[in-house]
Amino acid sequence: MSVDRAEAPRVRLTWAQPEDLVGHELRQAAQDGRDAREIEERWYAAGGSPAPDRAGASEPPAPPRLRALAGELLDELATLDSPLAADEPTDLDAIVAACPHWPGPPTSALAVGDRTASQDRQPASRGRTPAVTPSPLHAAWLGRAAGCLLGKPVEKLPLTGIRALARAAGNWPLTTWFTAHGVPAELLAAHPWNRRSAPTSLAENIDGMPEDDDLNYPLLSLLLLQRHGRSFTTADLARLWLDELPAGRTFTAERIAYGNLLAGVEPPETARRRNPFREWIGAQIRADVHGWTRPGDPAGAAAQAHRDAVLTHTGNGVYGAMFTAAALAVAAGGESDVHGCLAAGLRVVPPHSRYARAVRLGIETARTEGEFDAVVDRLHAVYADTHHWVHVLPNAALLAAALTHADGDFTRSIGNAVSGGWDTDSNGATAGSLAGLLAGTPDALPHHWTAPLKNRLATSVPGFDGAGFDTLAALTHQEALRP
Repeated sequence: MSVDRAEAPRVRLTWAQPEDLVGHELRQAAQDGRDAREIEERWYAAGGSPAPDRAGASEPPAPPRLRALAGELLDELATLDSPLAADEPTDLDAIVAACPHWPGPPTSALAVGDRTASQDRQPASRGRTPAVTPSPLHAAWLGRAAGCLLGKPVEKLPLTGIRALARAAGNWPLTTWFTAHGVPAELLAAHPWNRRSAPTSLAENIDGMPEDDDLNYPLLSLLLLQRHGRSFTTADLARLWLDELPAGRTFTAERIAYGNLLAGVEPPETARRRNPFREWIGAQIRADVHGWTRPGDPAGAAAQAHRDAVLTHTGNGVYGAMFTAAALAVAAGGESDVHGCLAAGLRVVPPHSRYARAVRLGIETARTEGEFDAVVDRLHAVYADTHHWVHVLPNAALLAAALTHADGDFTRSIGNAVSGGWDTDSNGATAGSLAGLLAGTPDALPHHWTAPLKNRLATSVPGFDGAGFDTLAALTHQEALRP
């Protein structure tokens, strides 16, 4: 049977259609304080729609005239100045200048390549740690995987759905994996698990760590350091992605930047061109290895994370990567608790930025509320109506609150992060990374979180599929020792 060309199915590429990007950019403009009212009126008068609430692409596809208009309006939106620009620079020198407490060079907990002769002579009895060892890195990899896996089945679900599913299984507050066992059928129908993740991430289905972008990106960071060392450039990262990262494994800002690279756009313009996701969470989930491999050097870790982040992000999106890397670097140094790590992360973020305010809000709310559910409710009251669930700001507030309230406890750290909703697997992963690193050894992590991982990671990153977390820790340790 012949098929009329006009009626043939069209490919709906998520996070890339111009008609979907306009709504996200209009929301970003409102958050930036840019006056986009005239552009917004033209868009809706022409029949345009808001951005999809949770999906990456709207249905049905826009007609050609509307798609063409969407491209024009995206370019016009890019010309609008933000009144927040002075407080939220993207250039590293400007970020450093904006941070009055930017960390100095490392003086303890140093990687071998950073030590001077005089520091080598410091007596061990003074508590100085010459280099991070494989054991805490092993715990960090396991923690990142466990936190990510905990959040996978409820990614995209509303907060009410997450709470209802866990309570029905007798798992609230979260202390173990999500399960469908014992959950009423009508509740499962009302709040279906993430369709891609449920087959591999519910308690009854877990068999090793399944593939996830929250683990793919740390693997790519490790590969980047193996090939180029600490002096890698943003261009080196771009070439690595084109060589080793399948385009279909990218999402939001990473997908836009990848497409820009293929169109011949050079970084850092790859982060800016028609990219309404440039302040979402993507860069923050790529920062761990930069922190793990710079023990005691939050400034060096933040600078590495910056070079990584600007391929895809600007402003607050970049700060998320820098904050995470700096906090993990201090944790890797072995001389601070979780609260000191969060404080160190704030020192590399411009204090008047929205990211810094989000982290401070999360910490302060966690300190004033006894029950974590109340913390989450307060954060959702601030952000839920104005920010997408993948935007970096609400997730940064939740991450900081989760870690503060857990006070270093691993189960509470990942349980808090996931129970707060929004980007559940990404927040669980970062919380698990920091809490695992602070725990110090794999044996310090509860067995029920690590045993189902079976020391096996699935990934499409070449050379790492099926790798054990002990092997990844050893490889990461080699990079931590490299000058």
